[in-house]
Amino acid sequence: MTLKTIIEELPAHLVWGPQGWQNIAITRVIAGDLMSDILVMVETEALLVTGLATDQSVRCADMVGASAVLVVNDKLPDPSMRLHAEAAGIPVLATPMPLFETCVTLNFLMDKHES
Repeated sequence: MTLKTIIEELPAHLVWGPQGWQNIAITRVIAGDLMSDILVMVETEALLVTGLATDQSVRCADMVGASAVLVVNDKLPDPSMRLHAEAAGIPVLATPMPLFETCVTLNFLMDKHES
C-alpha cells in the first residue's frame, strides 16, 4: 500500500511530503504515543501512527526507520515537526480519526490492497 492510497481511502491529508511521497510503500504500522515504546521497534516501510504532534515523533520515526508519520485526533503538527520532517525527508500526514480506529482501518486497507 502507498501513502497515496492511505490519503485516498482513510480520511487523511498531507501536512508535508518530499517529492515522490505518493509512491512510498507502507507494509507495516507502528502505533503509540510513548516514543520510548516505539523506539524498541526497527521497521522499514512502516507508518508511525501517533497522537504526538511534535518533532519528537519525526525524530523517533527517523531512528526506527519508519517511512512516514500519521498524526491522529485532528491534531495540527507544530512548526518544529514540519521542519524536522523536511530535514529528515519523512512525510507527515494527519487524520481526524482516533488512534485505535485509524489502526483498525489501516489493517483493513492493507489486507484489501495485499490481495
